[in-house]
Amino acid sequence: MRIILIGFGVVGQNFAKLLLSRNDDLYALYGMKPRIVAVVDSKGSVISTSAINLQKLLNIKKTKGTVAKYENGGKKNAEDIIESVDAEVVVELGPTNLKTGEPGMSNIIAAIKDGKNVITTNKGPLALALPSLIELADYNNVTLRFSGTVGGGTPILEFAKRCLKGDRIKSFRGILNGTTNYILTKMDDGLTFNEALVDAKKNGYVEADPTLDIDGYDAAAKLVIMANWIMNMKVTMNDVNFTGIRNVSVEDIKSAIKKDNIIKLIASSDKELTVKPTEVPKNNPLCVNGTLNAVTFSSEYSGHQTIIGRGAGGMETASAVLRDLIEIREVMSRR
Repeated sequence: MRIILIGFGVVGQNFAKLLLSRNDDLYALYGMKPRIVAVVDSKGSVISTSAINLQKLLNIKKTKGTVAKYENGGKKNAEDIIESVDAEVVVELGPTNLKTGEPGMSNIIAAIKDGKNVITTNKGPLALALPSLIELADYNNVTLRFSGTVGGGTPILEFAKRCLKGDRIKSFRGILNGTTNYILTKMDDGLTFNEALVDAKKNGYVEADPTLDIDGYDAAAKLVIMANWIMNMKVTMNDVNFTGIRNVSVEDIKSAIKKDNIIKLIASSDKELTVKPTEVPKNNPLCVNGTLNAVTFSSEYSGHQTIIGRGAGGMETASAVLRDLIEIREVMSRR
């Protein structure tokens, strides 16, 4: 199975490490031998007609800062590589852009139109156009998978789509952003919002620009992906009423504690799509601390089911990419 890898940051490098460490058992268990034949990062690219030496590539990225320094590396852009290099799968791990979805949107569309299966961890294109991307993939008889966009390595989408497929999910609600959950946990411990934000930055849980997390954009994007994939809705970010945690005060936290509650940023798909700070009883399964994610699904027959796990992390998200790759291999074998 030949792979084009777009994006070689934290997740991309961990994905390469995962392939190296699991090379033998991937063949033994699934009959697959993944080969990365092209890699693109923000400064350049490299193409191989057979397979790129991943350990050598990781060393070059670490010491020289770009895959373009690999032998025969260059400056060819992602779309050109997608259209010119033979491969079965494009793994798109570019940065999230919730305004236009670019450049991930163009990369995904180019791959699908060229008949290549796609795995992505990029929330931007999916939050803006998931229904049309699924339709385009179906039309071109390829598979689009994106389990790493929600829950990192925790299989939230798979749990709902497969483990509950004999039931009918009526609604779901949960914590979809680990950064805000960490901040709110620290506020519950007595810190102010600003103090908790500084602490989160110090521990590496917040980007230089924390807006996507603390103002609710990230949780809203994940909610859109879940609503489309799990509930078969046709919605985008414009359909979500969302509010972040920026205005949650110490007084709000204390008021909740007096009622034996905790404030969490809850994303909900019921009669409407909402993301907002919400008081949750301390004995509720959604009352997880730190950077954990948790989602409760309400089903017609089996009642409430909650899945909890780490919502982020390079290796955790890379494991979701590998999970999608194994599924694509299984789909290809049935065609």
